[in-house]
Amino acid sequence: MPRQARIAPKEYVYHILTRGNSRQDTFKDDRDYEKYLQILKRYKEKYKFRLYHYALMRNHVHLVIKTTERGGNLSEIMKGINLSYAHHFKRRYRHIGHFWQDRYKSIIISKDNYLLSCGSYVELNPVRAKVVEYPKDYRWSSYNVYAYGRGDNIIDEHLIYKRLSDTETERRKRYRDFVKGVIKDRKAMKGEMNRRVVYGSDGFIKEVEKGFKIEGITKPVGRPKKDEKEIN
Repeated sequence: MPRQARIAPKEYVYHILTRGNSRQDTFKDDRDYEKYLQILKRYKEKYKFRLYHYALMRNHVHLVIKTTERGGNLSEIMKGINLSYAHHFKRRYRHIGHFWQDRYKSIIISKDNYLLSCGSYVELNPVRAKVVEYPKDYRWSSYNVYAYGRGDNIIDEHLIYKRLSDTETERRKRYRDFVKGVIKDRKAMKGEMNRRVVYGSDGFIKEVEKGFKIEGITKPVGRPKKDEKEIN
């Protein structure tokens, strides 16, 4: 069955997931994580996109980005980032063969509270994967930027976050409380991104489906898979 064509209009927000080929490690040490962030910054400057949230996991990457009218399209952005980092990895470790698994996955996110939920979903990956107990203890995500004001030269704080409060101190506290609520509710967001092409209110999903002739949730193909321990 042919897969659904990728729809990536500009001025939209996207949740991006990129995996290592065969789920192999994409980061082996701090130097690799730092290199990936350097590449993100370089391509942000080149293609003028906004980076709202991220989490760099051992064998995959989550990004929440917004493309802009005066910048590059999503395909250009991800091609540049993925090729540049793959080149670094192959050169450093003399890796041969495919590095990334197939094409990246992208989900259109509405610019409202669903964006805040998506951001927390991304930043809680290390907790769900049992890498750390608390999101603040994971170095390679954007959580501490929003929750504690950690200096970061690549994150663009989005309007939904800024609307939490007029003061920085209270805004950060409310974000921490929001994420704590998600952690407390173990079922919150569980499987929420599986098979999604669009994430938002029913009205937003219908709008995107109608405007771009796509299905907001893809239908499963073949036999149902057994539960997987790995966190998406």
